[in-house]
Amino acid sequence: MLDVRRMQVLRAVVTSGSVTAAAVNLGYTPSAVSQQVAALEKQAGTALLERFGRGVRPTAAGLLLTEHAAVISRNVAEAETALADLRAGRTGQLSIRYFATAGATLVAPALARLRAEHPGVRIDLRLDDSEESPASPDSGPLTDVRQGRADVAIVVHPRDLPGPGVRLVHLLDDPYRAVLPKGHRLAAQKTLDLSELADEPWVGNEWPAGPCLASVVDACAAAGFSPDFVVESKDHATAQGFIAAGLGVGLMPTLGLGHRHPGVAVRKVRGPEPVRSIYAAVRETSPAAPALLALIDALRDAAAG
Repeated sequence: MLDVRRMQVLRAVVTSGSVTAAAVNLGYTPSAVSQQVAALEKQAGTALLERFGRGVRPTAAGLLLTEHAAVISRNVAEAETALADLRAGRTGQLSIRYFATAGATLVAPALARLRAEHPGVRIDLRLDDSEESPASPDSGPLTDVRQGRADVAIVVHPRDLPGPGVRLVHLLDDPYRAVLPKGHRLAAQKTLDLSELADEPWVGNEWPAGPCLASVVDACAAAGFSPDFVVESKDHATAQGFIAAGLGVGLMPTLGLGHRHPGVAVRKVRGPEPVRSIYAAVRETSPAAPALLALIDALRDAAAG
């Protein structure tokens, strides 16, 4: 196998026109340069230089290796530049998983800021609600982060710890609100005791079960009852339509109420007030890449705003 460093010495000799001049440019002794060229000739199995006047010139084989050495040198320089850009956050890729209600409020403004600060970073953004509705213990955004398929996942804090290899960065606490048909008997109150909804039919909006639904069920249990779900839905907009039609009441997180149905009333609840905690999940071993740190900062600022 040809030695790349020796090829660069050969290139220096060819471009300098002599062993002595190359030695001066490289900071070697002429003897060291000659030894490097001789060793490369042994590897190549042919002569690479021939005497020409007081200097040397490349043979056909020497010229060939000199041209390849120049290409290698350019490639190394390009690699060094690319690596510097990556370390500085000017290039690279971030893979992000998020769930629907976090998209407009948290992810969109954070990505807009990230794009302005790091325009060369490519974003792989995927909607994934499986953390709220996990298909299996081996799937979901937390698993994607742990196994390196995603750099960041926006998740609702799971009941169980996220497991080894994943660090959770708190973004915000998202309180739930009671959603009632506009003409409901309780709609005149500004704040409801959760127990006042105990005998009502309920419209679910987070099916199948996951940490968001658990927050609602646990709060109801603390208030002394289990909600009677008569309608199941997987999204807040559809659930609001059912509630507006008078089919039941529900609890929805504030982030899920950005677009309110005109036929519903939204009220605070207490005793207790359900809250879901939203986090950014990252690998514990993730390097402190500027783009990743900038994204986390942008998500925190979006949550604070």
